[in-house]
Amino acid sequence: MGVINITPDSFSDGGDYLDLDNALKRADQLLNDGADLLDLGAQSTRPGAIEVGPEEELRRLIPVLSVIRKKYPNVLISVDTFHSKVAEYVIDLGANWINDISGGHRDPNLLRVVAEAGCPYVLMHSRGDSLSMDKLTVYSNLISDVREELLIRTELAIKKGISSSKIMWDPGIGFAKTTDQNLIILRNLEFFSKDNFPLIVGPSRKRFIGKVLNKPNPKERIWGTAAVVCRCTHANVAIVRVHDVKPAVELVKMSKVIW
Repeated sequence: MGVINITPDSFSDGGDYLDLDNALKRADQLLNDGADLLDLGAQSTRPGAIEVGPEEELRRLIPVLSVIRKKYPNVLISVDTFHSKVAEYVIDLGANWINDISGGHRDPNLLRVVAEAGCPYVLMHSRGDSLSMDKLTVYSNLISDVREELLIRTELAIKKGISSSKIMWDPGIGFAKTTDQNLIILRNLEFFSKDNFPLIVGPSRKRFIGKVLNKPNPKERIWGTAAVVCRCTHANVAIVRVHDVKPAVELVKMSKVIW
């Protein structure tokens, strides 16, 4: 999954793809590098980010989604949003699925929209929002608690009409987790596969990699991200969400041959 952030304030590429031409060139590059699908986001979800609301999200998203869909009618496109209004609009515009970092917490109506569309749904574990999540990192048992919270949200999604076959789980690397907690989750990815929901993991350029490697510049975290991608391959993760697609594709191919 190749990332296109249509935001001025995302932690590693904020402002890079606000221009429509740059966004389309980014899509070209990601697909040429081997991305199987694209993930568009118009709301930064980094710690401390200010929420812009669904109207601004749509203002940013609509031109980019439209031009990519027109040029690539068969490419899978995911939209990263927790707003039902955004989800409903982008699905009508050609988005294939919704990637919800809140797992339905922020806007319960989003679950209804996804259910009615019958589209795939990425249900991620998180707590709080961008301003509060760093204060919500206390768990009685990290792995069990994250799984249990995913299960609770999944049960609600199914009750709202989303087919279990359409749900993917994301353990939420970097969301209400410390560096050590992120590493523990990565060591225990197989635990989350037991419930038979395909796993998606988004480690790309994240803060915990910078802390481990002493790399304050997110764009210098490519090899740390690569190590996590290798681990995900070993754990049979279904999708890795990355900014640097070409090295990730090569790592997955090589890792599969080795394992």
